[in-house]
Amino acid sequence: MNTNQVGVGRINLSTGIGYDGAADKYATYLKLFSGEMFKGFQHNAIARDLVTKRTLKNGKSLQFIYTGRMTSSYHQPGTPILGNADKAPPVAEKTIVMDDLLVSSAFVYDLDETLAHYELRGEISRKIGYALAENYDRKIFRSLARGARAASPISATGFAEPGGTQIQLNSTANATQATSASNLVNGFFEAASVLDEKGVSSDGRVAVLNPRQYYALIQATGDGGLINRDVQGSSLQSGDGVVSIAGIKIYKSMNIPFLGKFGTTATPTNAGDFVGPTMDSASGTVTATYARSSATITITKTAHGISVGDKITFTATAGGGTTGVYTVASVPDANTFTITDTASGTVSGGTACTYAIFGINNSYGDSGAFAGSCGLIFQKEGAGVVEAIGPQVQTTNGDISVVYQGDVILGRLAMGADYLNPAACVELYVGSSAPAAF
Repeated sequence: MNTNQVGVGRINLSTGIGYDGAADKYATYLKLFSGEMFKGFQHNAIARDLVTKRTLKNGKSLQFIYTGRMTSSYHQPGTPILGNADKAPPVAEKTIVMDDLLVSSAFVYDLDETLAHYELRGEISRKIGYALAENYDRKIFRSLARGARAASPISATGFAEPGGTQIQLNSTANATQATSASNLVNGFFEAASVLDEKGVSSDGRVAVLNPRQYYALIQATGDGGLINRDVQGSSLQSGDGVVSIAGIKIYKSMNIPFLGKFGTTATPTNAGDFVGPTMDSASGTVTATYARSSATITITKTAHGISVGDKITFTATAGGGTTGVYTVASVPDANTFTITDTASGTVSGGTACTYAIFGINNSYGDSGAFAGSCGLIFQKEGAGVVEAIGPQVQTTNGDISVVYQGDVILGRLAMGADYLNPAACVELYVGSSAPAAF
């Protein structure tokens, strides 16, 4: 006798065996995947709600308008009031351009899904969400650091508007000084003072620290009283509960640029990696050198931050390399990476070239730009993010699924980020000199 199978994957007990429409026997499974992807994104992305977010429609960029300050004066009886003589307020603009479509995808083979002893799609969906969130946050945090190094866009003669702030925690550039609780507490109070002096609203001030810095503050609770005493015991055990310092709410993230890296595998002093797409000039073009042996082009750029699989637009400004879009084949060390040319030949080392990360249209800085950076304090106006396509999920179905006996599951988003109001951006750093603007 046949069993009466529960129609877990079917809508309204559909008896169909297809992959589309009302007869889709996996209909609810695909919706489950969508939910898991969004949960994965929301769990890992913290920067999205901490800065100014706008939705972009029917365009490639979004314009933000700045207005400078105005003066006041006493009225002389009998004289007309016709506006300030200095024609204030001065106005400037900032344009944030969209980067190209960002995707993360996986192909799930039906037989693998059937034989797996664990829920396959949910796990993949979460990892897709994590991948998108990681890229999203890293762009925003690097934009905030860039803003902390920038002057105000208001530059009209006779008008003075504050720019960004960089606060030195210690003149020695190492992880010990960057994770010192006393250094961090001093930095927070200095940041709060500076933001007050620049007239930045106290509403929505936050800080984002590397996890090791965050936990260093928790361990210092006996000295500084940084944890709410009502939850002190559970906070120490859970690694959560730092309320604020100087009215600045604190978050932790592995996605801030910390001493030229994103996160670490063991300790802050390990070799580590600065993962993710990088650029080191406002134009998006990086000047480097290269050599070619047969079809292998080896590009040399100090602290390039490139990963295997990244796509770059390579331009040989000298020698015989072939200009084009390439996928990075290998990364021998932190200062070199290779691509495979479409032609063969020999070019001596040190030959001039340029490259740009394919798909990125804003400047986010390379690892060398963040060698001393170790924390961000900012207010919501500090940076902006524009979204043309928010985090979405797509899957194949119908004939495609039948032909390949499986589904491609894809998460995607289209966004761009940059600083808005430099006065609302503060960067913490260690080292003898502040990180340079880019």
